[in-house]
Amino acid sequence: MSESINEMPKVYDPAKSEEKWYQFWVEKGFFTPAIDQGKQPFVVIMPPTNITGELHLGHALTATIEDIMVRWHRMRGEPTLWLPGVDHAGIATQVVVERTLARENIDRHQLGREKFLERVWQWANKYRNKIIEEHRRLGASMDWTRLRFTMDEGPSRAVRTAFVRLYKKGLIYRGERIINWCPRCATALSDLETEHQDIQGNLYYIRYPFLDGSGDITVATTRPETLLGDTAVAVNPDDERYSSSIGKKLVLPLLKRIIPIIADEAIDPSFGTGAVKVTPAHDPVDFEISQRHDLGLVNIMNPNATLNENTGPYQGMERFAGRKAVLDDLEKDGLLMKVDPYVHSIGHCQRCRTIVEPLASKQWFVKMAPLAVPAIRAVEDGRITIIPNRFVKVYLNWMENIRDWCISRQLWWGHQIPAWYCEDCGEYTVSVADPVECERCRSKNIHQDPDVLDTWFSSALWPHSTLGWPGDTEDMRYFYPTSVMETAYDILFFWVARMIIMGIEDTGNIPFRTVYLHGLIRDDKGDKMSKTRGNVLDPVPLIEKYGTDAVRFALLMGTAPGNDSRLSTTKLEAGRNFANKLWNAARFVIRSIEPERKNFDIDSGKLNVEDRWILSRLNRTVKGANEHLANYRFEESQALIHDFLWGEYCDWYIEMAKIRMRDTSLDKATVPVLVHVLEVSLRLLHPFMPFVSEEIWQSLKRTGANENRGIESIVIASYPESDGNALDDSAEKIIETVIDITRSIRNTRAEHNVASGVWVTAQVYAGDLTEAVHNECEAIETLARVKPLTFLQQRRQPGPGENVIVNVLKEAEVVIPMASMVDIAAERARLQKEIDQDQAEADRLEIRLRDQQFLTRAPEAVVTKEKARLISINVKLTRLKQELTRLHS
Repeated sequence: MSESINEMPKVYDPAKSEEKWYQFWVEKGFFTPAIDQGKQPFVVIMPPTNITGELHLGHALTATIEDIMVRWHRMRGEPTLWLPGVDHAGIATQVVVERTLARENIDRHQLGREKFLERVWQWANKYRNKIIEEHRRLGASMDWTRLRFTMDEGPSRAVRTAFVRLYKKGLIYRGERIINWCPRCATALSDLETEHQDIQGNLYYIRYPFLDGSGDITVATTRPETLLGDTAVAVNPDDERYSSSIGKKLVLPLLKRIIPIIADEAIDPSFGTGAVKVTPAHDPVDFEISQRHDLGLVNIMNPNATLNENTGPYQGMERFAGRKAVLDDLEKDGLLMKVDPYVHSIGHCQRCRTIVEPLASKQWFVKMAPLAVPAIRAVEDGRITIIPNRFVKVYLNWMENIRDWCISRQLWWGHQIPAWYCEDCGEYTVSVADPVECERCRSKNIHQDPDVLDTWFSSALWPHSTLGWPGDTEDMRYFYPTSVMETAYDILFFWVARMIIMGIEDTGNIPFRTVYLHGLIRDDKGDKMSKTRGNVLDPVPLIEKYGTDAVRFALLMGTAPGNDSRLSTTKLEAGRNFANKLWNAARFVIRSIEPERKNFDIDSGKLNVEDRWILSRLNRTVKGANEHLANYRFEESQALIHDFLWGEYCDWYIEMAKIRMRDTSLDKATVPVLVHVLEVSLRLLHPFMPFVSEEIWQSLKRTGANENRGIESIVIASYPESDGNALDDSAEKIIETVIDITRSIRNTRAEHNVASGVWVTAQVYAGDLTEAVHNECEAIETLARVKPLTFLQQRRQPGPGENVIVNVLKEAEVVIPMASMVDIAAERARLQKEIDQDQAEADRLEIRLRDQQFLTRAPEAVVTKEKARLISINVKLTRLKQELTRLHS
């Protein structure tokens, strides 16, 4: 065996490792599971990434968590499928493509639908490939042979099939209702796509004259321009102030239409004057009132948010310019009574941030209430578990109060609604295949509804459409229902709930057994990252600077299910430092392997106490890591492995091993333990940091020391299982005491600025452990730089005037003479000088804080700061004087 086999580069270079190993994994087919009817598969369907650009850190967190799960289950020998996907993202993609066209001074209407869709497909193909490449860079071990796109033939057929099934059951209908309209995107939005923000606006009080000239009634509104669409004024039937006015006629200001005063229990008497304008075409509550009182609808808004022909002289004005014109005219006519500041909630388009307009529109809807019942039951009876559990209540509350879902969008990009309108009989033909004639009157004069489906409609079918539904495929039979749906909590309603609804509706079975909701990676302002908002951070530059493993480590660090987090440079550096620490440790271990060594079996009869300790700690770590992973505590598992490798293996066991290896007779027993713990730890760490673990594991394999040397890759090596027989409480207690003693001496040295070249003296009492700890004397002396180290048979009490430091530990006491650490006389002089300086500053502050002129003229913040400084200096003086007194004793 050549010497180069035992040599690793001095520095770990992620760039050289990552592409090489990922390509190797894919070429070997490690990510493509074989169907084995004798085993239960583990299945994760990836949340399809929007084709609106590069990935951001939220996607990176999703990929990291899912990859940890998938690699762990794969290493446990389970047929493991992680199916990747890309979403066409209807509104979002159309927005970003239209922005691109705008830079060319073109809009989609100039291009026409066909040419516009060609441009979108160009965008889709470009960014679909980019998304795939970025996931590969993240180390995501997805089965790329099963990659799906929501606009692929299979998922598209599933969309049409689901739509037709629901329509034929009477669960999809077309009707006129209030929807949220985005003037910028020129489409309807669902309630979930509308984000409400509290805005400082105004409440306008407007007089509506009685038709008979007997006076007027005052109403309050936040949107005065919508009075142009009023069809009534409403009051509460129990409001005695207006009991005599109910049924009277009013003259609508400005347009002079005659409208009634009606009574309806929906009116809140405490809002404004208790009388409200009713604008059925532009308010959901008013729409319901209109339905009850047969008031009709007057739509005043064009799709681009300009006022239409129903607004008379205001026609063509932009909505907010129209508001100003209406207010000016009301004031001229003496009908604007007053204006009060008023904070109210305004809906904004989630994608482009434009203020949405509620307006009555004919759209396609899904009746959600009957579909929600089995989805509620699936969570209540435990067939689906939601993690963290607090989201169960949120889920059930939303599902129990669910509203019908507006699924039609006035877009060109997406799944066009499979409904064909007949120009002759006016009916729709709904069909999976494109019809050639109307199914009712047989007319061939038909055209397809131009609208497309809400993107979330196709996404709701994702777990089963990706596996071949509605076909009876082998994948569908074996991999459905899936195991875990892992995603961010903010799309619990957008997506997760709808997948449960549609999965049960289409297949008769739940789509997944567990829902794991992670928190959001926020930007510096705490806002959610979104490509359309332009506040995303691309993980690729971070990968290039720190390495993939470091980025994955940092993303997971400090996270918990359902809790938000922010990525910091400190976390990224911690991840990189950990990878380098592990690399250096592995490099030492591999260089310690003699080229002629063939046997790496551990001889239990030659194990030292630190060997038994590290093997015991390894098994406790293995047990804890598996338990955390089984319970979706990913960050806790990572932290446990990190602390074991960095703290116990690298900082303590390897340093102890170096001391033993000075004696060549002990070296023979040490190397197998070093190798075994490293190899097991690499497999333990692999799901979290796949590249550095593979690189080191392969280096270890080349020496012949790897326990899994017959296996091609760590990817398919077995995940460690704990061995209860390896647990050794006695060894753990002894070495923990040795570590505590060593650490206490190190800390004392640091507190007194003892130079590294200075050796101190110490005495140790360890009770029943004294003899066992004494056997580790050389390790303590070397690691703490203490000599001589004396072991006492009984607890030592310092005598009068004896200047020593006593550290009382869990299982021991350490006594360190001050004279062995510092020059007593010089230290006294240093302390006295520091006391004199601080006392002078304290005296100055006391004088200043007694000065009434200063106290009355100085800003409060300055006075507070000076008081805090005095308190801090006095605390320091007390400590310094105590230390000086001790040195004089």
